[in-house]
Amino acid sequence: MVAPISELSLRARDVFRMVVENYLESGIPVGSRTISRFSGLNLSPASIRNVMQDLEEMGLLAAPHISAGRMPTESGLRLFVDAMMQAAEPSEHERAAIEAQARGPIEDALAATSQVLSGLSACAGLVLVPRGEPALRQFSFVPLSHDRAVAILVGIDGSVENRVVELPPGVGVSALAEAANYISVRLAGLTLGEAQVRLADEIAQGRSALDEAAQSVVQRGLAVWSEDGARRPVMIVRGAANLIDPAAAADLERVRQLLDEIEGKEEIARLLDSARGARAMKIFIGSENKLFALSGSSVIAAPYHGADGRVVGVVGVIGPTRLNYARVVPMVDFTAQTLTRLMA
Repeated sequence: MVAPISELSLRARDVFRMVVENYLESGIPVGSRTISRFSGLNLSPASIRNVMQDLEEMGLLAAPHISAGRMPTESGLRLFVDAMMQAAEPSEHERAAIEAQARGPIEDALAATSQVLSGLSACAGLVLVPRGEPALRQFSFVPLSHDRAVAILVGIDGSVENRVVELPPGVGVSALAEAANYISVRLAGLTLGEAQVRLADEIAQGRSALDEAAQSVVQRGLAVWSEDGARRPVMIVRGAANLIDPAAAADLERVRQLLDEIEGKEEIARLLDSARGARAMKIFIGSENKLFALSGSSVIAAPYHGADGRVVGVVGVIGPTRLNYARVVPMVDFTAQTLTRLMA
């Protein structure tokens, strides 16, 4: 249970903030002399030590070694993030870098955006892609040879993707055009799964108005897209190498554990998925989530929305609990807003 901010005196709040901010910047436990020298609090090291002792007894600070300074506990970090942190807006350079990647085909934009977010935050960037299949807006075929064509799908969300389709024998240009027209007119607005069900029903009822060759092309076109969609990863991870840096050299076991957790994408994908319902920023600190009980990691995640306002995915970062939350939290939030504009 995190102590409410109201339980801290003004002096305790000032000392606590200084310890947390110094620790997040340096990664080194903070001593009373450091606080007295740079805080401007006009308190002696002895007075600061007494306050730090009180904060330790409240579970907000911890001393890793007997003679060392103090560092925030996970409960202390939670109190700092929720009640004391002064967030810094992303710089013009950071905003421009994120916006530059949020363009083009949706999946490419998501991957590129998570990559740049990883670089800017020095964490691993995470994107949970929209669940389900895109609704169809338009479908076309471009012949490559007598037995292959490129199927071009345009989704209602603006995504444009290409796949190569194997054609049955004897399919000509007219059959390709007929098939593309049928999909664009009769199946527009449906997901791939829904389109397959309607096509099967219309063929069974003799209402498809397609000859046998065109029917085969439509079925193959929808099938290759559905099969491909089922194989897509739920989550995109970029920049995991950022988690291995000189500062982490003394804590290689924690880093190894974190990399193992990232490798097992399913668990983290489920964690991110829980942020869909929040419709706002979610911050998971260390053992608050059992997934990170060993690695002591933090996840900052924010949902992004589709054109209809519904949450379609989540973007975020994962890294050690010693994150620059004041900088990274607004950065993730801005990225989510940028992806929402892309989806509109």
